[in-house]
Amino acid sequence: MRDRTFDPTDVAAGVIFILLGLAFGFSALGLEIGTSLRMGPGYAPLVLAGVLTLLGVLILASGLRSHPDEAIGPLAWRGAAFLLPAPILFGLTVRGLGFVPALFLATLLAAFASPRMKPWQALALAVTVTAFSTIVFSYALGLPFRRFGPWLAQ
Repeated sequence: MRDRTFDPTDVAAGVIFILLGLAFGFSALGLEIGTSLRMGPGYAPLVLAGVLTLLGVLILASGLRSHPDEAIGPLAWRGAAFLLPAPILFGLTVRGLGFVPALFLATLLAAFASPRMKPWQALALAVTVTAFSTIVFSYALGLPFRRFGPWLAQ
C-alpha cells in the first residue's frame, strides 16, 4: 500500500478559496443577477465567486495528491518580469491610447514571458488577441469604450 501524503498549505489554501467563494456567492445572490446579455449588479460577483470556488476545489485536489518532499524549482524571473507589468501597462494606457493599442502593447509585452517566443510569434499573438477582443467586446457585446484614444488623435 502506498503512503498517502498531502501538502497542508495547498489543502488550507483550497479550503480558504472555497469558503471565500461560497461566502461571496451567497452575498451576490441578494443582488439582481440578470442575464448574460443584460447583466445585473450581482452577475459579475456571482461568476467570480464560482470561479474562486472552482479554483479552490482544484487547489484542494492538488494538495491532496502532492508530496511535500518534492523540490520546488527556481523562480521564473522572466515570466514575472513580463507578465506582471502587462496589466499595469494596459491600465495606464487604455484611456489615453484607447482599447486597441493598449491591449496590443500589453499582449505584446506579456508574450515575451516565454523564452521560446519569437518576435514574429509575439506580433501574431498580439494582433490575434487584439482583433478577437475588439470583435467580442466592442462589436458583439457593444461595450461603450474608445477603440483609439485622444493620445492618437490629431
